[in-house]
Amino acid sequence: MTRLMDPDAIYRKSFATIRGEVDLSGLAPAVQPLALRLIHACGMADILADLVIDPALPEAVRTALAEGGAILADCETVKAAIIRRFLPAGAAVTCTLNDEAAAEIGRRDNITRSAAAVELWRPRLDGAVVVIGNAPTALFALLDLIDAGTAKPAAIIAFPVGFVGAAEAKAELAANPRGIPIATLKGRRGGSAMAAACFNAVFAREL
Repeated sequence: MTRLMDPDAIYRKSFATIRGEVDLSGLAPAVQPLALRLIHACGMADILADLVIDPALPEAVRTALAEGGAILADCETVKAAIIRRFLPAGAAVTCTLNDEAAAEIGRRDNITRSAAAVELWRPRLDGAVVVIGNAPTALFALLDLIDAGTAKPAAIIAFPVGFVGAAEAKAELAANPRGIPIATLKGRRGGSAMAAACFNAVFAREL
């Protein structure tokens, strides 16, 4: 067995392998790089059938950040995985999960801290890019805020993972994106690495 140690060679071979195994021709050109990087992030070529990516999403994300929109992450792992060198000057990633106010709201309303943390997004939500990679309750809470008339984000990247609520939250988003460009993965699969990979793919170098 030959071991590849050259990072550029590994990079090229990884994406060549994906291209050889997956037919991306059914996707709009604007989202093919996102799909490639999502498959690369999880090692599962069969996610393609469950991906829902609005072709308008990449440009919506770039425009939002160019105009000073916030990046709102549902957990610290998503925040850590977003590549800072890709971001426009002055752009920052906010995660309110560990804010004491989120804990207080969660105890008061008997909801998860992830859902409570979304309540703290209100002042930043207008024109923001939301990246959810962990908690289905965060996505449900976001959709409830939007449905209640709170200002809409510019884009939603939603890959919550798990056996309780994840499939349902993403199905609701896919069925009714509220006029917002979205990227999501139907079913139980997902995770912070995939959510961050989707965001990073908007700015990454050409494959």
